[in-house]
Amino acid sequence: MLATWPGVQALLAHRVASELHGAGVPLLPRAIAYVARVLTGIEIHHAAQVGEGLFIDHGAGVVIGETAVIGDGVTLYQGVTLGGTGFETGKRHPTVQNNVTIGSGAKLLGPIEIGHGAKVGANSVVVRDVPPNSTVVGVPGHPVRIDGRRVEGPDTDWIHLPDPVADAMRTLSARVAELERMVTELGGTPPAVEPENVHALRPVRGRNPAGG
Repeated sequence: MLATWPGVQALLAHRVASELHGAGVPLLPRAIAYVARVLTGIEIHHAAQVGEGLFIDHGAGVVIGETAVIGDGVTLYQGVTLGGTGFETGKRHPTVQNNVTIGSGAKLLGPIEIGHGAKVGANSVVVRDVPPNSTVVGVPGHPVRIDGRRVEGPDTDWIHLPDPVADAMRTLSARVAELERMVTELGGTPPAVEPENVHALRPVRGRNPAGG
C-alpha cells in the first residue's frame, strides 16, 4: 500500500536519481526526476539533499529545489515550495532541520534555515530564518514561540495557530477602551460608537482536523 502513495514513489525515485547524480552519471538523474514529477506531481531536484523519514502527504504541487537540504523526520503537505529567489549561483534554497512540519501551500524562499522542531502554517510565505521550536504564520511569515509546549512529531492542527496581528489588534482595542473609560471619569465625553458596528475580537474556533 505504501508503494502506491505519490510521496513514497517520488522519494524512491529521488533516492535513485540522487545516487546516480553523486556517481557523476549525466542526464539520467534529471530524466528520472522529470518522470517522477510527471507521474506524481511532486518535483524533487536530483541534487537536493533529503534526510531520513521525510513524509509528503498528498504531495500535489510540492517543489523541492536544487540546493535545498531537508533533515530527518520532516513532514510536508501539498503545495509546499522550497524555492529560490533568483538566478544566482551557490546556495539558493532553504535548509530544513529535523522534525519540521510545513503546512499546505507554504512557500519557503531563499537560502534560509528552518530550525529544529519548527512549524510553518498553511499558505505562509517565509523569507527569513525560523528559530527552533517556533511557529510561523502569515505573509510574510511571523515566527511565534510556542510557550510551554514541545512539538513532538507532525502536528496537523492548522486552525488554532497563533495570530500575532489579531493579538496586537486585541491589545490595542483593550487600550482604547481603557482610555475612553478614563476620559469619562475625568468628565469628558468619549466618541459615540454604535454598538452594532463593534465586533469583538476572539480566537477562531473550529473542529480540530488532526483526526483526519
